[in-house]
Amino acid sequence: MVGVKHIASVSFGKDSLAMLLLLMEEGWPLDEVVFYDTGMEFSAIYKIRDQVKKLLDEKGIVFTILKPMYDFEWKMFEKPVNGRNGFHYGYSWCGGRCRWGTRDKLSVVERYCKGSAEYVGIAADEKVRLEKERVGNKIFPLAIRGMTEADCLRYCYDRGFFWEEETERGLVRLYDILDRVSCWCCSNKNLKELRNIYTYLPEYWSRLEALQKKTERPMKGVGKSVFELAERFKNGG
Repeated sequence: MVGVKHIASVSFGKDSLAMLLLLMEEGWPLDEVVFYDTGMEFSAIYKIRDQVKKLLDEKGIVFTILKPMYDFEWKMFEKPVNGRNGFHYGYSWCGGRCRWGTRDKLSVVERYCKGSAEYVGIAADEKVRLEKERVGNKIFPLAIRGMTEADCLRYCYDRGFFWEEETERGLVRLYDILDRVSCWCCSNKNLKELRNIYTYLPEYWSRLEALQKKTERPMKGVGKSVFELAERFKNGG
């Protein structure tokens, strides 16, 4: 599309990073990269972001950080909400039916990219996500190239990006223990992922406990608060 600005929306997870690397390696038109920073990303995401920014600078590609209008924890615990269950403060955990963080991200990114061609990193085997109706002019390079999620991870690993977190036990690769490297506090994480955070990333587990102390809603539903899950994992459950 001649004369149209091309922007890549990149979270620096495996799929969007693979997309960005592909765009640069194959010479797709690319004017700008935007990263929506929730403030609740794993340290490994920020490290990879900083690595890639150097590549973008070398190629003269503009890099822009977008942020939510309000602090994540303010919306989680303090925002006045008059909802179905009456008045309360904060939306509590983000995930499930109440993916308020995702809604904020889409709103901010789509508003910023309005009038531009927006590259979105959805893999070829994520058919449900690809079929959703979307606002704006979206292009899905991974689907066009037939790259699956597994292909994307391999593609990034082959280029030296490993999503490593420093722990007392040494380096832990996030994709070895998590299905998706989303926000560390996302309540959509399954029990296997949470068990692995408890086991391999105790610093992040402590942060989850700090959040759970501020809300009555259990992270994973009745009987599955962060503290109850810790007991379960400690006892081999």
